This record gives sequence, C-alpha cells and structure tokens, in this order.
Amino acid sequence: MSKEIIHTDKAPKAIGPYSQAVKAGNLLFTSGQLPINPATGEIKGDMTAQTRQTLENLKAVIEAAGGTLQDAVKATVFITDLKGFAAMNAVYAEFFPNWPPARSTVEVSGLARGALVEIEAVAVIGDGK
Repeated sequence: MSKEIIHTDKAPKAIGPYSQAVKAGNLLFTSGQLPINPATGEIKGDMTAQTRQTLENLKAVIEAAGGTLQDAVKATVFITDLKGFAAMNAVYAEFFPNWPPARSTVEVSGLARGALVEIEAVAVIGDGK
C-alpha cells in the first residue's frame, strides 16, 4: 500500500511536526483542522465563523488529495464548549447537506491557539492505486 503526504497552501500550515493529511491507499486521514485563515494566519470570530473556516480548511485538504467533502466517512469535532454545539452543527450541516459522514463531537478543555473548534476526518478517495 502506498503512503502519500498531503499538503496544500489553501489550508493553514501545520503548527507542529505533523502533516495536513496522509493518504494510505484509498484512505485519507486528515489532521485536525483549526479555524486559522491560511492567508493571514489569524483565528477570528465566534463559533459560527470558526466552524466555517475550519470546514473550508478541511475541504481544501481533502481536495488536495483528489477528493471532496462528500468522500468523508468519519469526522471528529472537538469544541471547547458544548453550548456552541447548535451553532457548530448548523454550519456543519451546510457543508454536509446530504449523506453526512459518521461523526463524534467531544468537548475539550482547550485547543491550540485558543480556537473554539477543531475538526478531523477520514475519507475514502478513488480506488487506492
């Protein structure tokens, strides 16, 4: 099975020793995406704005691997306060209007750079060749 490191300038650079994503065969494993604007390096806004930026970043990483968000089969959402769940969920539904992936949502005590949300995904892309 082949292993490929995925990188795109359309999503924020990794802020540590990890890859934006790794493709192994036809499986894509993304790192958690934060709501960092890749052009400015900033995190701005409330849960709604941060979820939107996070999903745009996730979309860019999956597209760099040759897929789309519709190829996602599992997502994990980390949020710092479950009171923001409804706002996150509303934006999430816009990005996955049909056949959304399986998902877990976990409240965490903190995220890198003070972010309110982080999302990672597993996707199945192509035939793995």
